Amino acid sequence: MDRVSVLLVCMGNICRSPTAEGVLRTLVEREGLAAFFEIDSAGTHAYHIGEAPDARSSRAARRRGYDLSALRARRVNELDFAHFDAILAMDWDNLETLRRACPTAHRHKLGLFLDYAANCDEEEVPDPYYGGDAGFERVLDLVEDAARGLIAAMRAK
Repeated sequence: MDRVSVLLVCMGNICRSPTAEGVLRTLVEREGLAAFFEIDSAGTHAYHIGEAPDARSSRAARRRGYDLSALRARRVNELDFAHFDAILAMDWDNLETLRRACPTAHRHKLGLFLDYAANCDEEEVPDPYYGGDAGFERVLDLVEDAARGLIAAMRAK
């Protein structure tokens, strides 16, 4: 298996994308594949730079065995487009923001994270920020599915 670098992106990098980073990183480690993956997350906006993930995201993740405590929000930067092999947005709005910022030579790296999910019909990971605990649980359900699919897709290459 070739090494792959993946950047997971949402708007503020405090709910969905750090959850996706934490889940993907943990699943990769559990499968003994950490040497083959570089995983990071970022936001398309600079609202929360340097902040830890939302406490509700961290609690929900912790209940399922994922630790987000070391993660800190950052914004996608110009170097990310050249550096990462895959840049996967949580929703169409953030994907469009990435497309506008991404140099043409790297646009083939852009996609939706849920394109890798095998057990859901959704295309977007919904933003749980303004909702209740159920929204954070739903994010985890979707992210776990997509993370497993991404790992399988990378293994198949």
